[in-house]
Order: sequence, then C-alpha cells, then structure tokens
Amino acid sequence: MIRVTPETPLPAETPARPVPAALEPRQPRRKRREGASLREYAESLLVTVLLALFGTSFVVQAFKIPSPSMEPTLLVGDHLLVNKFVYGGRGAWYDRLLPYRDIQRGEVIVFKFPFDDHAHYVKRVIAVPGDRLKIIDQQVFVNGKPLDEPYKVHDPAVYDPYGDNFPPTDRFFLRRNVRSEWSEDLLHHVQRNELVVPPQKYFVMGDNRDHSWDSRYWGFVDREAVMGRPVIIYWSVDATSDEYADRTLRGRLVGLADAFTRLPVRTRWARMFRSVR
Repeated sequence: MIRVTPETPLPAETPARPVPAALEPRQPRRKRREGASLREYAESLLVTVLLALFGTSFVVQAFKIPSPSMEPTLLVGDHLLVNKFVYGGRGAWYDRLLPYRDIQRGEVIVFKFPFDDHAHYVKRVIAVPGDRLKIIDQQVFVNGKPLDEPYKVHDPAVYDPYGDNFPPTDRFFLRRNVRSEWSEDLLHHVQRNELVVPPQKYFVMGDNRDHSWDSRYWGFVDREAVMGRPVIIYWSVDATSDEYADRTLRGRLVGLADAFTRLPVRTRWARMFRSVR
C-alpha cells in the first residue's frame, strides 16, 4: 500500500511542468523523510523489546546449569530454554481454554529456591501432592511401589545414611547440612515411616543422587515457586562449577566473554538442540 505524504507525489497522466528553481523546496523534504524513518525505527525497536519482555516473562526463558546435581541428564554448562507457559494455570475460569496442565511426577522443573536469595534450581519431581514417599537403601518408593528411575546415578564411594534411608524416624538422624527450617518441620509430615507430600507442594531430587542438595535436605517446593519445565538444550559449553561461582555482574560478563572467546573449542556440539527428559 502506498502511503501518501507531502513528499510522495500522486501519479499524473501528463508530464508535470518544470518548477522554477526559485520555487524548489530546499531541505524540508529530506528532513521530514529522515524524521519519519527514525520514528519508524524507534517504533519497531519498541515493539521488539516489548515482545521480548513478554516472551521471557510468560512464555520462554533461558537458563544455564552451574552444578553437577542433575548429571548425566544435564551437565554443567548446558544452556536451556524453559517453557514458562506449560504450568501457568492458577484455577482461573480461562485456564480450560489454554494448554495448561499439572506438574507430573518424573518431570524436570526449574523453580526458585525456598530460602536465602531464592536462586533458580533445577531438579526432577519425585513426588506430587498426596504422594507417600520413602527411600530404603537408595531405592525410592512412592505410594508403596518402587519408583523406576533410569535417569539416576549413584556414586559408589559415597554413603549417606540420611539421604539413602529417608525419612528419618527421629531428630537424631538429621544431619548438620539439613536446613534448620526443614529439620523442625520434616517430622510433622511423616506418617508410618513415610513422608506425605502436602497440597501445593512437591518433593524433588537430583539425578546425580549422591551429589545433590535437594528436598531431602531443605524441604518441599511450593507450587508458586515453579518457574517452568526445561524443553531443550540450545547450547552447551564445556565448563566447571567454579566458572559459575561468581554471580556478580562482573563475574557473569567475564564468564560470557570467556565462553564466546573459546566458543568453537568448548562447545559440546553433540548436545545442541537435545530435548530434556
């Protein structure tokens, strides 16, 4: 569609007569065109920023893995795209019209840690509201049945009498690395030597079972704290946890610059665009 402006003459059937030089416009035509172009660029940039903000706030967001607690499913240096829309329902009337669904046992989720600075954690859902859970010699039982966990790994050099046999029967077995808030509350959820998951709460664990600080040590994940579900690894770089230890702005910029500098060498090409399960 042609937009008619003072600078765009209408099509004429007969040739226009020459305009005397004294009557020719000097600069307004170019200035107006430049002003219109700058305004259009600014509007396009604003729309792009708004769409990006909307997308990262409600639909998808990028996260990176800084610890080995989910190995071998997720490695340190994996960069994920997280679907923030899949668990969006909160009981409103329009939820039935949108593709929301409940959090399911066995899914990997990203959530805000319940304490301190509420950093983002990634773990696997082991038990959902109403489930009865117990662990005997590293075997997880949910509702009285052994849980099939092909994704988990154990370190034969590590034995944790607390984490490998859970829940404890009394406070004597609560280790010092258990959050004090959880040690005070844990036994209130134990019935007949099983942990009963309350409403709107989830019990999560890492796949790297003997090197994961998870619900066994700090408690349940609240439904409102769940950010979403990782769907794909869009980039993976060979890294260590120490490289992600500095969470200041300077540390993040230095780490990003280093990653891009050694991008071809450090990229794990075989993990690119791998789905998360």
